[in-house]
This record gives sequence, structure tokens and C-alpha cells, in this order.
Amino acid sequence: MAGQLKRIAGPAYLAAAAADIYTPAAATIYTVIKHIHVANKTAGAVTFTLYIGATGGSAAGTEIAFAKNVPANDYVDLFWAGLKMVSTDFLTGLASAATSLTITVTGEQNVA
Repeated sequence: MAGQLKRIAGPAYLAAAAADIYTPAAATIYTVIKHIHVANKTAGAVTFTLYIGATGGSAAGTEIAFAKNVPANDYVDLFWAGLKMVSTDFLTGLASAATSLTITVTGEQNVA
């Protein structure tokens, strides 16, 4: 049986320091991220970086988007056929300026 399409996280601000965006569900559930939408509500360009790894993590080599530019008053959409997240995977990220970017993550959750 296919998982239910749902909003996994957000909309919420991206902080200026690495913070959790998505916290994994129970060990019996895995999440498949399909779409990440990042909107810039300011009059200046802002960048963001996203990671998969430990809670609050920002380790080099775990980036899934690095210094991605979002133009002023615009947005960026990232799409995956399926970015599987298990119970130990956190989606974390940060922006070059706090309270400038909002992130929304959608996907499916499935029973492992």
C-alpha cells in the first residue's frame, strides 16, 4: 500500500544556524520526501543549505542543497522521485539570514 501524501514540515522559517526541519517518525515508519519549497519574503537574495544526518547536523558531505540562492521575493522548488528518510535521518538546514526564508516539505509516510 502506498503512503499518504502529506506535509512533512513547515511552513516555517529557516534559522541562521543549523536546526532541525524534519524530525523522523517512529522506527516503524519511513518518510519519502518528494518536494521542498523555499520562499524568500525579503527584498534581497538569501541562500540556504540543507543536510541529511544527525539532529541539528551540518556536517560536510551530508548536504542535499548547498548555498542555494533564492532571489528577492521569489522561491525555489526542489523535487525528488523519492528521498527516503529512515528513523535516524533528520532534515536540517540554515539560511544566510534568519526569518527571511520559509520552508515547506511534502512527501509520503509508509510503514517499514
